[in-house]
Amino acid sequence: MNRSIVIYLGFLAITILGIFIGHQTSFEQAEPRIWNYENVLFMCMGIPFVFLIPNAKIPEFWEKTISLKNKVWMPVLIGLAFGFADLLIIEHGLHHPPHKVLPPYTQPFPYSLFLFFSGAFEIEVFYRLIPITLVLFIARRYTNEKAIPPIFWGIALLTSLREPLEQFPSGPLWFIIYAFLSGFAMNLIQAFYLKKSGFVSALLIRLSHYFIWHILNGVIIEFFLLKTTS
Repeated sequence: MNRSIVIYLGFLAITILGIFIGHQTSFEQAEPRIWNYENVLFMCMGIPFVFLIPNAKIPEFWEKTISLKNKVWMPVLIGLAFGFADLLIIEHGLHHPPHKVLPPYTQPFPYSLFLFFSGAFEIEVFYRLIPITLVLFIARRYTNEKAIPPIFWGIALLTSLREPLEQFPSGPLWFIIYAFLSGFAMNLIQAFYLKKSGFVSALLIRLSHYFIWHILNGVIIEFFLLKTTS
């Protein structure tokens, strides 16, 4: 069993643990989003594409020849930058009433750690791992080497548009432009890191963003802001 499959199964185990915790926990301040065990079967759809990675010439999940700087630290810093930007602009740049309950983009802590890990894992599997691996696998079988870069950037651009279009925001024009462009930029950078450093690097960008925007922001609201307004 190769290392990428072991890592993928480890991510599935974390997802299962989060589902178990979600179903066993009594939540007082919010109605959390809880996955069902059927979601795990859905996530198993990514497993065949892990085996296609070598033929698509995408790095393995944890490629020994790639430095920690390129596969861990830079992705983490990029994700943190996007997370802090969202925190400052959305929480402090937009006018909204004080929080009286946890907003829908947060969840009770520490359950939020598991839910947002699972959510990030799901997005990276279906927005990047499956489509980009499949397209590059087919391209390398039926086209020449010169065609690979434009094909990659074509699928990278298309997959990067999916999330900002699906989550197209409302609000002031400046915020709509910011949300769309920042979402597109982060997804495009993730596609680049998938091709450059592997799946874990792309996932780390999203997890670092989620840590600031969804998890840390939720902790601040749940344990500090809600207590001052109650």
